[in-house]
Amino acid sequence: MERENCWVWFKGSLKGGGFWKGGFTYKKDENPGVLIQSTAYVPCRVPEWRISTKEPLNKYEGPEIPENSVWKIL
Repeated sequence: MERENCWVWFKGSLKGGGFWKGGFTYKKDENPGVLIQSTAYVPCRVPEWRISTKEPLNKYEGPEIPENSVWKIL
């Protein structure tokens, strides 16, 4: 599978706000979610709503989380 660049949403703490961070690549495969990689982080799988293929206009405005998402914590 080919890798593409993306921005990843990080929630931060329960009290603090989240932010978008660039410098990641992602790829889709047969498993749920997408696999993200960066030289600064351990590769991991995240839900699709946590990535953006375009640079967000507001780096502190979170993504829209689908209702009843199995990946949703809060």
